[in-house]
Amino acid sequence: MTLAFFEAYFSNFVEGTEFLVDEAVQIVFEGAIPRHRPADARDVIGTWRLVSDREEMSRTPKDFEALLGLLRERNAKIMAGRPEMRPGEFKERQNRAGQTIFVAPELVPGTLEQGFDLYHSLESPFERAAYMMFLVSEVHPFEDGNGRVARVMMNAELVAGGEERIVIPTVFRDDYLAALRALSRTQRTEPLIRALDYAQRWTIAVDWASIAETQRQLEACNAFLDSGEAEIEGKRLHMPR
Repeated sequence: MTLAFFEAYFSNFVEGTEFLVDEAVQIVFEGAIPRHRPADARDVIGTWRLVSDREEMSRTPKDFEALLGLLRERNAKIMAGRPEMRPGEFKERQNRAGQTIFVAPELVPGTLEQGFDLYHSLESPFERAAYMMFLVSEVHPFEDGNGRVARVMMNAELVAGGEERIVIPTVFRDDYLAALRALSRTQRTEPLIRALDYAQRWTIAVDWASIAETQRQLEACNAFLDSGEAEIEGKRLHMPR
C-alpha cells in the first residue's frame, strides 16, 4: 500500500500535480476532494487506484491490439476526472513539451505498432520496462496523462517480471526528464538506463513500512526537494541509510 501510494504521489508530482503528503493521504484514503482542485485530486486517485491493483499491474501486452487496449484503459482510469481531455482516446491535435514535438496524431497507431515489434525482441523485465516507458513517452498518444501512463506501463513490466517497481521522486525529476530528452534528441541510451537503474535501486532500498515512517525516510533522502532548487544547493537523491 505504501509503495503504491508514493508511486502515485510522485508520478503526479512529476507532471506538476503537487500536493503535500498529508493532503494526498486525505485525498486517497479519505476521499477528501479539495473544492479548489477537484481535477488534480482525481488525477491522484485515478493513478492510485491503478498502481495499487496488483492484478492490474501484472498485465502486459501480448500483442499489438492488447497494447492499444492497455494504453486506452489506463489513460481512461488516470484521467477520469478530466472529461475535456478525452480520457482513453488518442489525441486529435499535435502535442509538444518545450522544444520536443511528439508524434503526429495520424501516425500514433503505426508508430506504436512498429515500436511494439522491437518490444518483442527484449528479454529482461528491466529492458522491456525502460523501452515501454520511452515508447509511450516519445509517442505521447493522448491529450494528457502520457507521462503517468508511461510509468504505469513501465512498472507493470517490472511487476509482471517479479522485479521491484521504479519510483521517480520529486528531487530526481530533472535527472529523469533530461535522460528522456537525451534519448529522444541524440539517441543516447546510457543516461536513461543509468537514471532508471539508480531509481530502481533506490526504490528497493527504501523501507515502505507505513506512510509516516516512509515519509521520514524519504525526507532524509531529499526525495521531496524541488529538483531545480536541489541542483542549486548541490543536493541529490541519497540512498536510504
